[in-house]
Amino acid sequence: MKEIYNNFIKPGVNSSLDTWLVYLSNQHNKIIDLGLDRLNIVASKLDILNPAPIVITVAGTNGKGTTCHLLELILINAGLKVGVYNSPHLLHYTERVRIQGKTLPKELFCRVFFDIESKKGTTKLTYFEYATLAALQLFKETKLDVVILEVGLGGRLDATNIVNSNIAVITSIALDHTEFLGSNREKIGYEKAGIFRPGCYAVIGEMDIPNSIYSVAQDIGSKLFFCGIDCQFKLYNDYWNWKSHDYFFKKLPIPKIPICNAVTALAVISCLLKEDSIIRRNITLQAIKLGLINAKLPGRFQIIHKNPYIILDVAHNPHASAYLADKISCLPKHRDTKVYAVVAMLSNKDIKNTLSYLIPHVDIWYLASLNEILGASSDKLAQYVNSSYKFSTVEDAWLKVIKRINKQDILLVFGSFHTVAKVIEIEKFKSNLI
Repeated sequence: MKEIYNNFIKPGVNSSLDTWLVYLSNQHNKIIDLGLDRLNIVASKLDILNPAPIVITVAGTNGKGTTCHLLELILINAGLKVGVYNSPHLLHYTERVRIQGKTLPKELFCRVFFDIESKKGTTKLTYFEYATLAALQLFKETKLDVVILEVGLGGRLDATNIVNSNIAVITSIALDHTEFLGSNREKIGYEKAGIFRPGCYAVIGEMDIPNSIYSVAQDIGSKLFFCGIDCQFKLYNDYWNWKSHDYFFKKLPIPKIPICNAVTALAVISCLLKEDSIIRRNITLQAIKLGLINAKLPGRFQIIHKNPYIILDVAHNPHASAYLADKISCLPKHRDTKVYAVVAMLSNKDIKNTLSYLIPHVDIWYLASLNEILGASSDKLAQYVNSSYKFSTVEDAWLKVIKRINKQDILLVFGSFHTVAKVIEIEKFKSNLI
């Protein structure tokens, strides 16, 4: 007999992934319900709390995805078997789990979701908690050498923190998700430092470090490694060097990802080299260089067209938009170049300050309502910018702006993963480009 939860029929092992995702998203009355007690109950039943001999947990306001990706590439190039869990996905749910750099068939997720449902009993789980359990189950089945877990929100109470990692990473600390993590960097730093473990390295990619980071590390006995203090880098015209007390990586190719994330990833590699024999046997300078050459992720200052420049970026908070503004300011411009922006955001983001960094660089704004849960209206965005046009959807804004821009112009699409995904998904959108 089929079970009914919240008026949704429980899917079967052969149900489609779309059916499962709709079901899972309706099994808890909250989108986010921070805490590990419920999750630990189910994870223990599934026996998935030790998914690999080496686990790296990566937290931070921005830069998590690119740091995870570079680590993944370096370790794969070194001959290791690697799994990565990240979120959110851009286009397809299956992007959330990669093994050896590849996504997995939908059917595997359906089977694992069915197994979780069969064993969880009456425990209520959120969508992200289901996703985390599924990833850990898939990793354990594959018998990996290394698992890299991108933290979803904060750290201390995030679902990924049920696993004890060998190395914890904090890429950056800025204001985001303040309703859950706190209203200042000290509180946010404390939440992110919740992924630290006794006797293990904690790599901090941020130079401006809240005191709460030191306090948590001292209380539990973590070994802190600070980028900019315990390691330095020097950038030349066509290469860069990375150096710590123990290692010197010379003449590295300049990556397409932010250099701060590359510095952080190499700090993690250096800590692994000191701690783990399998890493020492496998990591080479060539593996590092290949990782740097090939590291790129969609939606991270992704240039999809030149003449005019069309750039997609998932920046959705002030820290990310400040970086984006710097990148835009470095693009070549002519006397008659105009910068256009298509933007749509979630209403729970710091819209005012996110847009403020780009206001000096954007001439004309195409503001779109985001038709998602918590999506902000174009009217709300319009409160903070001038010279704007308002649209009911991202698709409408995109189709209008590409008819207006000229070859010397710059078009930026940003504000949310949803925003970038909608532009990518427009059928045959490349055929509409100038």
